[in-house]
Amino acid sequence: MEEYQLATLENGLRVVGVPMPSFRSASVGLWIDSGSLYETPEENGISHFIEHMLFKGTYRRSARQIAEEMDAVGGMLNAFTDVETTCFHTRVITQHLPLAMDMIADLVLNSRLDPDDIRREKGVVLEEISMAEDTPDDLVFEQLLQAHYGPQPVSQPVLGSADNVNRFTREDIVKYMSGHYHPDGAVLALAGAYDWDAFLKDAQRLFGAWQPSGTGRPEVKVKPFAPKVIRCEKDIEQIHICMGVDCPPQDTPEARAYRVINTVLGGSMSSRLFQTIREERGLAYSVYSSINSTLINGVFTVYAAANPENAAQVVSLIHETIDRLGKEGVTEKEFVQAREQMLSGLIMGLESPSNRMRAAGYRMLTRGDTVTTDELIEKVNSVKLDDVNEQCRVLAQKKRSAALVGVKMDDLSDSFLQGKIS
Repeated sequence: MEEYQLATLENGLRVVGVPMPSFRSASVGLWIDSGSLYETPEENGISHFIEHMLFKGTYRRSARQIAEEMDAVGGMLNAFTDVETTCFHTRVITQHLPLAMDMIADLVLNSRLDPDDIRREKGVVLEEISMAEDTPDDLVFEQLLQAHYGPQPVSQPVLGSADNVNRFTREDIVKYMSGHYHPDGAVLALAGAYDWDAFLKDAQRLFGAWQPSGTGRPEVKVKPFAPKVIRCEKDIEQIHICMGVDCPPQDTPEARAYRVINTVLGGSMSSRLFQTIREERGLAYSVYSSINSTLINGVFTVYAAANPENAAQVVSLIHETIDRLGKEGVTEKEFVQAREQMLSGLIMGLESPSNRMRAAGYRMLTRGDTVTTDELIEKVNSVKLDDVNEQCRVLAQKKRSAALVGVKMDDLSDSFLQGKIS
């Protein structure tokens, strides 16, 4: 059996299926080229706000009916917005797949966008923004992107600002959707147990009249910016520290080398940062590294939370660990272990219909193609130790940005936080 099934409707809507016949359920998602990356500063937050609004009622269903109909069949209906995409997705047992399809189409194509609902939902989203601001480990990552890129689309928060949300009108929403919600900028993705021919027939019936725009995905570029340090005063017990350096965008050989570096440096319990800062010295409960990347940019980040008395030592150890990695590289043992962790995570992650739907939908939307599991495994196996160690040297020499959230941060100078790299 082929790993993927592909089709394109006459209006340009791409359809991708991942058959998993041993399951008795299916996950389906409609992916849209709509995210904070494609918003102007005045629009920032509107992609996420629209995602909320489409659940507030259609011309056929009230918000309550949307919830009750999905609950009645034991299904799951949800959505998310990130930097590049908005996705409306559901998972149901296979016999209820037609209802799931109908529900997603109704939300996206027939929402009422009632002004009273818009007013009420602003309160909900404003609470979500406040919650993010009250969550220092979320806030510090948001601040880190500002420190690393400055005022660019790539650093805009997905939730937007309270001022923007308060200003949004129905006309703003309709205008934005007319520019971004169209079939030639969307992908319908499916994974699990299903009848492909029946699915395509439903897709044509439900989405066939959706009018294309012919405009394509907006082009966004990342401008050079001198990384800096941002401090955000919060009356909390710890200082939340996030440092970042440039890393390659997604799906490049260099990016795969950075995945290995991430695992070795701070991506697992056996990583150098976890063992040095938490296990050996007991200076922090949470310390890890991660990669924040899109098709056009990447930031390699290190996060830690520590008491103010320990913060300087934690920062120093982070710099020392990165610098040592640049000088000495990754050992053969670390390399083999990290690559095995990556392979295990990849394979186990793809044994879920929801994860397969997400992987296929995101890739088709952003890259316009599919990649098989064997091809993904081969990409991981293609990474060599010499490639990784070359990127370790590059990483250690890059300028570092930093963000802090907390109190008593005056002793942490900008030059210290940036590793005194000129």
